[in-house]
Amino acid sequence: MTYEVALTKDAERDLEDIYRYIAEHDSPASADHVLDRLLQATDSLQSSPDRGSSPRELLSLGISEYRQVFFKPYRLIFRVHAQRMVIYVIADSRRDMQSLLARRLLGN
Repeated sequence: MTYEVALTKDAERDLEDIYRYIAEHDSPASADHVLDRLLQATDSLQSSPDRGSSPRELLSLGISEYRQVFFKPYRLIFRVHAQRMVIYVIADSRRDMQSLLARRLLGN
């Protein structure tokens, strides 16, 4: 079974910010490589909705419906809705993920 994978506006902005940062601080070629790998990770979710693990920051709050996959150091946080997978966050895991997830997913 194939799932549709969609990115929220915030997740799209995350990709743009990551690309821009790497292109500016490393090289456009490196930014292209990272973007390609992140997009491959999103595409791989189409056939593997149970892939990944639950983010520990959310599990500690009793929230288990979100999952994550990695392209280190980046984390893609998503949730399955029927035949659709929605990616909410694409972020460097070295960030304060607790605060980021609370803002994005819990509205805190």
